[in-house]
Amino acid sequence: MHVVLARRERLAQMLREHSYLPLSEVCERLGVSEATARRDLAALEREQAITRTRGGAISEYNRRFPSFRDRLELGAAVKQRLAAAGCKQIRSGQVVWLDGGTTCYALAQTLLTSAPSALTVVTNNLPAAELLADHEQIAVHLLGGQYFRRSSILAGPNSLSAVKSWRFDLAFLGAEGLTHDGLWNSVVDVVALQHAIIQRAEEAIVCLDAAKVGHRAAEFLLPLAEIQHLLTDALPATLSAAGVKIPKNALLAA
Repeated sequence: MHVVLARRERLAQMLREHSYLPLSEVCERLGVSEATARRDLAALEREQAITRTRGGAISEYNRRFPSFRDRLELGAAVKQRLAAAGCKQIRSGQVVWLDGGTTCYALAQTLLTSAPSALTVVTNNLPAAELLADHEQIAVHLLGGQYFRRSSILAGPNSLSAVKSWRFDLAFLGAEGLTHDGLWNSVVDVVALQHAIIQRAEEAIVCLDAAKVGHRAAEFLLPLAEIQHLLTDALPATLSAAGVKIPKNALLAA
């Protein structure tokens, strides 16, 4: 029985990491038959760890995590301040990465009226891409990948492959939390993509509002020492109270 329980725990972890897996991939990854996979999925569903779908399953994260639309109006004024400050960092002719999330969407909104000329925007943020698609001064490119419904982004192995063909002058990244350890985000596939973006960017700016200071998420993203620039509305006293020490030259105030 311990073998069965260990396999089911591995399955639950796989679903937490990938958010969705079809039945065929569950079988392949675990080396089990469809009948065994279905029994394991049924057992996890009884424990309320997952939600079964037609032909596969999703982790409970997809139901708990607020949708893009739910988050769009939360802290809208702060996001606009962050977006306005971020836009000032962009120069004509640059290749810019826009991350998923509503703060980077706010940056896309600001670019509609303040975009430098001949700008190339690469993104996995579907709402942001749609917003900028008809702007005459912006060439928009989408990475391929798995669609994450709640966050309206593309991520996964195909996204990691696609990003290898790009170099970025500037990358805007989001995060779900900032503690004395560093930055945190919610999904392992998103964190993997962000690591790849950072490696291919001349400069990386993490956009994070003060409400996220002192909070952790499921996945560790970066230690404090590796944060190149932090764009935030958090006051120095707020950062200090959470044990967050960011060099002054790395802080970009909103």
